[in-house]
Amino acid sequence: MTLNLTLKERTLLQDQKGHEELCIKKYNDYASKAQSQQLKQLFSSYATKEQEHLNSINQMLNGQIPQMNQQQGQQNQQQSQQQQGQQSQQQQGQQNQQQGQQGQQQQAQGMQNQQGMNQKGSFMSSADDKNLCEDMLMVEKYVSGAYDTSIFEMTDKNVRQVLNHIQKEEQEHGEGIYNYMKNNGMYNAQ
Repeated sequence: MTLNLTLKERTLLQDQKGHEELCIKKYNDYASKAQSQQLKQLFSSYATKEQEHLNSINQMLNGQIPQMNQQQGQQNQQQSQQQQGQQSQQQQGQQNQQQGQQGQQQQAQGMQNQQGMNQKGSFMSSADDKNLCEDMLMVEKYVSGAYDTSIFEMTDKNVRQVLNHIQKEEQEHGEGIYNYMKNNGMYNAQ
């Protein structure tokens, strides 16, 4: 089936393409800058998913509907891995809370000593990881909202389903970042 896009639909997809390209760039860049190995892995996995989103957008811009069945199988496998990681994060967060205020302060000082200096000679801290997370959480909120608008503007049901699938994954990225921040004392939901 050949996809015929209106000018408005093409423009919206071009916008989403730009958003995906930026997300890929940021996630890859932030994965290299993150101090936490867990955060590095999270950002790297999201960069891979964003590349899949970009591939789907490019297919639609080329007049083709992406095959979602294969992507959904991969998504289910990755979701299972993410859920296991999130459960591990939650367990770790609970253990940290049980250590008490003094234990947390000692742990934070130990982490700062282990992190040492970055390439420019500046002291790196978990505050840098927090800034990376805050930025990507804000980006995911924006991108998800932009998908919402695009979904409503598409005339083809299959295109709407693909964009809906991508939007759901963007929301899952935001949730993963939120959970990481919450479990590591970077986000106070109160």
